[in-house]
Amino acid sequence: MKQKIESAAQFIKDSGISTIDLGIILGTGLGKLSDLIQNPIIIPYSKIPNFPISTVEFHAGELYYGPLFGKNVLAFKGRFHLYEGYDYFQITFPIRLLNALSAKKVILSNAAGGINLNFQKGDLMMITDHIHLQGGSPLAIKGIEKLGDRFVDMCHPYSESLRNKSLSIAKKLSIDLQQGVYVSVVGSQLETAAEYRFLKIIGSDAVGMSTTAEVIVARQLKMEVLAFTIITDLCDPDNLKPINLKDIFASASIGEEKLIDIMRDLIPMI
Repeated sequence: MKQKIESAAQFIKDSGISTIDLGIILGTGLGKLSDLIQNPIIIPYSKIPNFPISTVEFHAGELYYGPLFGKNVLAFKGRFHLYEGYDYFQITFPIRLLNALSAKKVILSNAAGGINLNFQKGDLMMITDHIHLQGGSPLAIKGIEKLGDRFVDMCHPYSESLRNKSLSIAKKLSIDLQQGVYVSVVGSQLETAAEYRFLKIIGSDAVGMSTTAEVIVARQLKMEVLAFTIITDLCDPDNLKPINLKDIFASASIGEEKLIDIMRDLIPMI
């Protein structure tokens, strides 16, 4: 595993990517932020040694590097999921690659369903905590001790400092930044009404199919983490409707504009 990470990292360095102030992983419908990177170096995932390839049609599968709001950013446009058939090492490979390239901070984004019915479509939620319901762990791998600590404390998975800065910026910009608990499931099917009720009972505000494994590995590597969810649909168990991808992408676009506005002020502080 270590050799695979080192080989990919060396390829990235040989491609002209050096100092990284911040890593960003962009989820479903959230690729517009990468378009703001100035004169980027763009590398398709398929060219990176040992790197997985995104099979989700709306994940671009490209790595972007360059200045963004005054900082050197390495952005992953598209991520990997258990439902694609990948294992935990593969879906968390971007985090391990960032660490191998000496990045100390990472911002994650995703699109998710709103279990908290006080939310609206297009709302931006900052993740304050999470519930990992994907089965297994990205740390339950033979030889994991060669990549970092086996037993990782998760009492504060998300950076309090970065969260407070984000809240302050949102207040200044009059952005209604929600806060809540994100729960991850395997998917790719959506939940039944009974499952939504269960997820609400255990304390979740939004449900998706990614992110938590990445956060666990980032904390293993002692990286500072900030994460945002865009609420793309409402999971009301008493009023469920069939999924509408067009509607989901429209909601993602609304939330993405709020995220970009916050990033414009936050990234220079990092």
